[in-house]
Amino acid sequence: MPDSSSPVVLAFDRVSLSFGGETVLREVSFAMRRGESMIVLGAAGSGKTVLLKTALGLLTATSGRIELFGEDVTGLDEQAWYERRSHVGVLFQEGGLFDSLTIEENVAYPMLNQPRLACPEEEVIRRVQESLNFVELGHTLEKFPSELSGGMRRRVGIARAIVTQPDLLLYDSPTAGLDPITANTIIALIIKGRDMRHATTFMVTHRYQDGQLLAGFHHDEATGQLLPVNGQRETGRTHYLVLREGAVVFDGSATELEASRDPYVRRFVRREEGA
Repeated sequence: MPDSSSPVVLAFDRVSLSFGGETVLREVSFAMRRGESMIVLGAAGSGKTVLLKTALGLLTATSGRIELFGEDVTGLDEQAWYERRSHVGVLFQEGGLFDSLTIEENVAYPMLNQPRLACPEEEVIRRVQESLNFVELGHTLEKFPSELSGGMRRRVGIARAIVTQPDLLLYDSPTAGLDPITANTIIALIIKGRDMRHATTFMVTHRYQDGQLLAGFHHDEATGQLLPVNGQRETGRTHYLVLREGAVVFDGSATELEASRDPYVRRFVRREEGA
């Protein structure tokens, strides 16, 4: 469980980002420590995905400072970012799979395209199979994404995100467009990956339910079930940000989120779909 002595994995210090004169991130600051889960809530267009892409170096901050694994990465060029990304697993919206590749090839892609991760072919095959087994899709190796349901494609995306055994996992709206039952299955897999692999987890979503599950449950390896956390386990484990028009309007724990009286924040706590 993270505490104040755990190293900072990802930090933003007054980060702003503008496109064509329009500011989409406004003086955003936060820090997340090893083993912590951070849940970023916000309405459509609030800057959630932009925040994630900036953390990954896919977008360049206009001002401010970004720290990743203790290193200032604010001014890194694309070549330097390429190696840093090998330490990060990402699930993009809709899964982000390559339609022309089989499921096996999709999951293997990060390992085959990062020099730092180079390993024998047998090891790649083993880890791909292990990752697909983890999301209960070990039988889909030879299939193509078009042959799978939306929920299954999202699970393949999780397998690809974890195959490199990264220290940081970024999830971009992992339940968007899914029915409630499938959405809960996806969050259960994210919890399982977090708890079994001890990865630091950063998730952006507009669904308060996703955050509730991530904050309120843990994976019990003995039974394979999700169990409610107790108060001690939650302390320091889950952190919330709420964005509005690119600015942080809330930064705190699940308990503090529930107690917030801010009308905009309350829209998410009440789980109103229009939020």
